[in-house]
Order: sequence, then C-alpha cells, then structure tokens
Amino acid sequence: YVGEMDRKTRELVTIVCLSALQTLPQLKAHVGAALNVGNTPLEVREAIYHISPFLGFPRTLNAVTAANEVFSARGIALPLPSAATVSEDTRMSAGREIQEALYGTEIRDAYADMPFGGALADFLTGWGFGDVCTRGVLDQKTRELLSLAALTALGAEAQILPHTHGCIKAGATQEDVFATLIQCLPYVGFPLTFRAVNTARSALAQGN
Repeated sequence: YVGEMDRKTRELVTIVCLSALQTLPQLKAHVGAALNVGNTPLEVREAIYHISPFLGFPRTLNAVTAANEVFSARGIALPLPSAATVSEDTRMSAGREIQEALYGTEIRDAYADMPFGGALADFLTGWGFGDVCTRGVLDQKTRELLSLAALTALGAEAQILPHTHGCIKAGATQEDVFATLIQCLPYVGFPLTFRAVNTARSALAQGN
C-alpha cells in the first residue's frame, strides 16, 4: 500500500479498475473484499454506477451483475435502495452546477461549432454529472478519484489531465491522486500506470 488511503477506498478503486477491465472473476473477489473491510453494498454499487459514463451500459451491467451475485451469496436483499436525488426536471441544472464548479464549460465550448455538439455536451451534463454525480452514498472527492482510476484502466490519457484538476478541486491532495494511480498498478500494469502518472504530473505542474 502506498499513501494514506484507507482500505475501504482502496477496494473501491480496485473495483473500478476491474470493472473497466471486465475481469469479472476478480471483480467478484474484490466486491467480497470491499464488504469485508467495511464498505456497504450501496458504496460498492455506487462505485460501479459512478463510472458508467466512462464504461458505457454493457460493461456497467456486467459489473453490476457480478456484484449482485456476491450480494445474493451473502444474503443481501436485492434490489438495493435507490440513491438518486434528482428528477427528470432537475437533473440538467444539478449536473451543470457540479460540472461547471469542477470543469467549467470546456466541453460545451470545445464542441459548440460542430453538428449536434450541444447535444453531446448535454448528454455529458445530464448523464455524467446530473444522473451520476448527484447521487448519494459517495462524496465528490471519492467520486473524482474513482473517475481517475477508471480512466487509468481505460488508458484515457486525454481525460486524465482534466480529471486530475477535478480531483484537486473536489478536495483531493496530490498524494491522494498518486496513491490512487499506484493502487491501479497491479490491475492495469506498468504502461497504463506510468501513462497516467505522467499525465497527472503534467496537470499538477500546470496548476488549476
């Protein structure tokens, strides 16, 4: 273990990596480990739900199904309670508030001149931030660190840079960022880890 990260968060980071990689047998083992170190079923589910905008629905459903199998084997009643906090009427405004505090309007601005660019930006605001980041159970700092872990596992270098800034704005320290990236190492390997570490270093050197 590297850094001050607690065991509960380490297991959630691991679950995110394994969900992104779709290594479902190992995911099931670490869902059990996450419960063993004190995570609730809701926290485990929320870690997977949180990265759904990065994974897409098919891989998210695979990961949720694997987690549910572990829950059922442990006698945990399904379905788990809802953690949603927004409605169809409020999801966009609530998502925009979170998104702009962390990332400004960079996505909307970058795609404003292309056909359907506004729709693409709305999908991100509504789903990635409105439907997901407004949910209960996990705080925003933890969510941003889990985003970083998922992007590391996916090799999404371009997105790691802004999400490093997002982690800091959400209250994470530089040590939190690098502890998260190094926690990914045994699951994603050295090339993806070094790519993420180098990108994060560049982001932190630029400041916020």
